[in-house]
Parts: sequence; C-alpha cells; structure tokens
Amino acid sequence: MAINSNHDDTMTENHQQENCNGTIKNDEKSFVVYKLHEVPPFLYTIGLGLQHYLTMFGATISLPFVLAAPLCIGFNNPLAISNLISTIFFVSGISTLLQATFGIRLPIVQGGSFTFVAPTVAIMALDKWKGTCSPNVLPWANLTLAQQENQTEMWQSRMREIQGAVMLSSLFQLIIGFSGIIGLCLRFIGPITIAPTITLVGLTLIDPATFYSSSHWGMAILTIFFIGLFSQVLERFPIPIPAFQRGKGCYITRVHIFRLFPVMIAVIASWIVSAILTAAGAFTSDPANPTYFARTDARISVLESSPWFRFPYPFQWGMPTVSIASVFGMLAGVLASMIESIGDYYACARLAGAKPPPTHAINRGIGMEGIGCVLAGMIGTGSGTTSYSENIGAIGITRVGSRAVIQCGAIIMVILAIFSKFGALFASIPNPVVGGVFIVMFGLVTAVGISNLQYCNMNSPRNIFIVGLSLIFGMAFPTWLRTGTNSSVIKTNVVELDQIIVVLLSTNIAIGGIIALILDNILPGTVEERGLHMWSQETSIASNELSNEYIKDMKRSYDLPFGLSDFFHKFTCTKYLPFCPPRYDDLLEESDQRIDLESRKECINTDL
Repeated sequence: MAINSNHDDTMTENHQQENCNGTIKNDEKSFVVYKLHEVPPFLYTIGLGLQHYLTMFGATISLPFVLAAPLCIGFNNPLAISNLISTIFFVSGISTLLQATFGIRLPIVQGGSFTFVAPTVAIMALDKWKGTCSPNVLPWANLTLAQQENQTEMWQSRMREIQGAVMLSSLFQLIIGFSGIIGLCLRFIGPITIAPTITLVGLTLIDPATFYSSSHWGMAILTIFFIGLFSQVLERFPIPIPAFQRGKGCYITRVHIFRLFPVMIAVIASWIVSAILTAAGAFTSDPANPTYFARTDARISVLESSPWFRFPYPFQWGMPTVSIASVFGMLAGVLASMIESIGDYYACARLAGAKPPPTHAINRGIGMEGIGCVLAGMIGTGSGTTSYSENIGAIGITRVGSRAVIQCGAIIMVILAIFSKFGALFASIPNPVVGGVFIVMFGLVTAVGISNLQYCNMNSPRNIFIVGLSLIFGMAFPTWLRTGTNSSVIKTNVVELDQIIVVLLSTNIAIGGIIALILDNILPGTVEERGLHMWSQETSIASNELSNEYIKDMKRSYDLPFGLSDFFHKFTCTKYLPFCPPRYDDLLEESDQRIDLESRKECINTDL
C-alpha cells in the first residue's frame, strides 16, 4: 500500500483565488490535515477510524453499567451487560454511517446518550415498576436455571418498556428534523447562543471524567501527559516507516504518526503501564476499593462470559410495550439530545475545517438522529443515540476532519460489535485511562465553545451579562434540581408533564442555551455587537470575493451523495423540501458571472 507523504508537507493548505492577471493569491491558512471531503491513505483511514472507536469506547461501555440498576440487571450478570455493550456499538455504527453519509454529513459519531438515563430512572420509578426489582446478589454462575430465567425476564420486561418509549418519542425528533421546524428556529441563533451551549456540553461532562479519573489520578494524569506529549510536542517530528509503491518498490518514508494517532498511542501506552503496575501488585485487589478499577483485569469477567460472535437484531428482548407516561417522560431526553446535537454540529464543523452547516443539513441531521433513535429502540440499547462530544474533541487533537474516517470507524463499530470478544477486550481499559482521555476531550470541546465568542464584542456589558448568566445559571439550577428531593417542587398534577419539566430543567445544556437564546433576542444590541455580521459571512454567501469558493465548498460538504441531490433537483417541488440541498449550480453560475464582471472592472480601473 503506497503512503502519500505529500499531505504531511502541505498541512497548512491555503485557500487560493485567481486575480485579474491570472496569478494566485493566498487567503487564510487551514490547520486541518485532512479536510471533510478528503480521504486519507487506506491504512491511515483504518487507524484513525479505530481511534474514534476507542475514543467513544469509555462512554459507550459505561452506559450499560449505569443502566444496570434501573433496569434491574444487577452487577452479577456480566453476560447481559456484555450483550448490551455489543448492541449499543452495533446501533452506534449504523447510526453513525447513516448520519455521516445521508444526514448532517459531518465527521460526527453517534452513540448511546446519557440524556436518556434520567427519563429511564424516572420511568422505572413509576408505580407500575415499584417493588418489581429484586436482583440476586449471588454470582450468576451460582444461580439455578429458574433463578436465571426469572432475573432475565425481570430486566428484559423493563427493557421492553424503555424500547417502546424511545421508539415513539423519537418519532417526534424525526418529524421536527425533516419538517424543517428545527431549521426555522436557527434564524434566532447566533454566536452568543451557540457559545454557551457548546461550552456547557464540555462542562457538564466533568462528572464522568472525574468519576473515571478518581480511580487513580496518577494514571489519569499520565494519560493526559501522553496525549499532550504526542499531540503538542512530538507531532512535529515525523517517524521513518517502510512503505511500498508499485514501480518504486520498497522505500522509507517519514510520517507524522504522533500527529495522526495521539489518542490511540496514549491509550496503548497508559494501558501498558497499568498492566505492568497490575502485575507488580501496585493496585489493590479489593473490588470495594476504587483503585481496583485501575487494574487491567478489573472487568475481565466480561471477556470470559461473552460469546465469540453475536448478531443484534430488532426486538431481541421481545416485543416493546408502550405507556403514555413512559413516552412523555422519554420525550424530555429527546429534546435535550436535540439541543446538544445542534451545538455539536457547529463545533464539529469548526474543528473539521468546514463551513458552518446550512439549515437543510441541520434539518437532515436532526431527522437522521431521530431515525437512529428509532433503530436503538427497535434493537434495544436501553437509550437513544446522540452526537458524541468526545469524538469532536478527537478531531481537534488529530486535526483530521475527513468524513471517510468516520464512515470507516462506523463500519469498524458494526464488525467489532458482531465479534463481541473484541469489544469485551476493550471493556478492560482501566477507568483512569478513560478518565484522562475524557478530561482532554471535554476540555477541547469547552474551548471550542468559548472560541465562538471571537465573533462578538466581548467588551460589551450586554454580551458579558448574557454569557456569564447563561453559563453559571445553566450549571447552578440543574445541579440544585437534581440534588435530593428538589425535583418534587415541580407539581402540575399531571405526572407526565412533571417528568418532562423536571428532565428539561435538569439539563444544563437546555437551560444555558435557552437563557442565552432568549436574552440575545430580547436585549437591545447592534448587529456588530451581537456578532451577527461576522456570523453571516460564514453561514451565508456574504462576500462576492469568496462566494464562488464558498458555494463549491458547501456543495461537496453538505450535498447528498450518489447523485441524490441531482435526482431531487429534477423535480420542481423538491425545492420546498426543508432537508433538500439548494440548486447550487444556478448559484454558481450567477456567482461566476458576478465575479467575472467585477474582475473586469477592477482590471480596467487598474489599466487606467
């Protein structure tokens, strides 16, 4: 396989334009190694796709462990948890492939969402399920066949209730997306709204990062050190590796390995150190001690009990059940997931070196997430799917925004989900290693959110007030509402409505984003002060000089693949579909004529 090393020499690729003399002038530099539409060499693509798989692994495998208590699986049934892990990865792979190919078409990973955990806990606390959970504390192997069957039916009946709630509530997300309603709301959203929303995405993930790191802060800091060393220091030093090219034979090329795979190399290095310390007896063997989960064999039982191959299929836990209370309760998780995903879209586009997503792409993205959640409900993951912020952070570290990498990673997810032993192997990654990765990733996402404020006048007391209030209140009030019995203050005499209000008000992203949105649209402020003049230059064709390049970039970034856009454009009525791309060819022709006319005028004036 030939390795093209030219990409390493042209990392700071320049946007170029022709002037009236036919010469090339440089615009601005891009520090993305592989842009959205570019495809890295085959081996790079596989390695980077696997890295995204590893990046999402910690959050994904933790979801079944979190759901074990409310679903009454218990911690003595590692086989059920292993099956849930493989199911979640299988659905995540399919949803990611659909999203990156037909949805938003950004390099964004779809995975199991923690926003659905709170509604699940609320649903399982309803009178219908109270007193029905009595998990056996004995090891699974010590239970009789009747006891195993009883416990299996106990958690699968609860899973079927969650499946029905996820499927029906996700239809709302599907309709909101493909109908264009979510796109209509975007006209009121500017940098002042997007910045706190994305920032809160990173800040609200502090708890899982702290939880994983607290098993052994030394190992977590070592992982952070490795990521920083590889991505910020050693990334400038290429590594000589052998390569082969037809007609040239074997030769030595220099590749920036640390620039492309810093997370993967850091995880492997920390994993090896943890294995050495485990063998040396540096970590306790007492499962009750948090340091136990710094061992590489802490979750070895999952590897031992999982089958070699397992194919998840729809309704594998039985036919889903439906209740109005469950559907309305789960609807809060869907709304929170949509708000989070919109912020993730902008963050992902920014880190991938792409233009901000247009309205039709966001409509498709939200609609496609609805389809992914319906699939998750059908196959039975215990939650819906959403965009993963940690993988957006991985794009910021590796500087690889290629769509092909995410599509390759999605295929890897599906294959390895079927080959369940492989997934169970990575379930043994020590908690502090995962925590160290999370701290770096969530920090990057937070910083990306803050960077959107560069469009605004942050010397303005108005903007400082809005941003500060949305961030602090967005963290404070949900934290209070989730503490103790404070959620009981919401009383409307309608249980379903109480659940929706409680879950929404408990979501930091929803509270902070809504406050910023309302204040930014009602408090007086100029267009320049709000940053809308700079924002419009990136989100619309505002500059005659860049419009031609802008349209071409938007077309290859967000148009539907396989000629579907051209197919839709054959029918006049499709221009009214809110998820269909516009007719860029007409815009390009008008733009070319305008640029050519202005170039001629400029040249004539120069000659005169």
